[in-house]
Amino acid sequence: MKALRKLFDNIKPLVEEGGKFHAFRSFVDGFETFAFVPNQTSRQGCVNIHDAIDSKRIMSFVVISLLPALFFGMYNVGYQNYAAAGTLADSTFWDLFIFGFLAVLPKILVSYIVGLGIEFVVAQWKNEEIQEGFLVSGILIPMIIPVNTPLWALALAVAFSVIIAKEIFGGTGMNIFNPALITRAFLFFSYPSVMTGDDNVWVAQESIFGFGNNLPDTFSAATPLGEASVGNAIPCETICNAITGLIPGSIGETSVIAIALGALLLLFTGVASWKTMLSVFVGGGLMGWLLEGVGGNQLEWWHHFVLGGFAFGAVFMATDPVTSARTECGKYFYGFLIGVVAVMVRVLNPGYPEGMMLAILLMNLFAPLIDYFVVQRNITMRAKRAIKK
Repeated sequence: MKALRKLFDNIKPLVEEGGKFHAFRSFVDGFETFAFVPNQTSRQGCVNIHDAIDSKRIMSFVVISLLPALFFGMYNVGYQNYAAAGTLADSTFWDLFIFGFLAVLPKILVSYIVGLGIEFVVAQWKNEEIQEGFLVSGILIPMIIPVNTPLWALALAVAFSVIIAKEIFGGTGMNIFNPALITRAFLFFSYPSVMTGDDNVWVAQESIFGFGNNLPDTFSAATPLGEASVGNAIPCETICNAITGLIPGSIGETSVIAIALGALLLLFTGVASWKTMLSVFVGGGLMGWLLEGVGGNQLEWWHHFVLGGFAFGAVFMATDPVTSARTECGKYFYGFLIGVVAVMVRVLNPGYPEGMMLAILLMNLFAPLIDYFVVQRNITMRAKRAIKK
């Protein structure tokens, strides 16, 4: 670490104002503050230390919590390819994982290169520090899309999200919509065929370097939610596979066990709100119970928890501290309504079996209103108590 510290100390004079490489100041500053806790002290004004951890390290905890779902998603990508090709029995764990790793890696690289590239340019243009929010968004985005999403479409969607849904509002901490979900929404509405229009979007044809199996010309890879949306019953075996994660679906959303491991870390470190998480499941379970059997719905109320992106959205998306409700009481209402709306969309709209994305984006819009009513309620109650005294 001393060598790295010395390297930054030698580079900094070159990128400061008037330095030869001033254009790269934000780039160097971003990497320095990620590697080391900033040692600058305030020269004036009133400084209040709120916590011993900075936002970059909070983002790091979120990234670490995503790794179980990401790594299992890579394995599942290989599993689905080999299963569709009929060669699963002859494959090893590493065959499946390496195939999935090579299939997912380009999407992670495109997400970070495009997103961080834009943020570097904006930070330099505004003469500000690089904001750390995309550290999480950059890994979330590849995890919530089908594995066969074209890289050019992903790059376009990431650029749209960073510019329109984030930077135009002022950057990290100022956006009202979750950037990762805006990326998915852009792909869903602009290029629906790469998201849900073909069952084959869920199974990688091949990874980079052509590694993997040649799939047959016709094969079925519909997700369990897609099957349920057309009135087909979900076998118990499929539910069990959904819990472990061995089903077609977006890269990081299939394994409930892997998602639960990430949730435990987020809750243990206090990064995410248990109130929001719990409320999403309560709202979704209640609405799922009320809508059992409606319109040919074949899902039991708890099936919604293990299918599609419900669990992933409840743990990693709904708890986003920037776009969710911030009052403690408001978090209950916010999460509950996400669960309710998600299941309503799934059951009542057969053309769109996955409703978590739309539910969270809708409640992102109403989160400030929820907080407003909670605050006003507290003001009113305190005013009444003051009058009594």
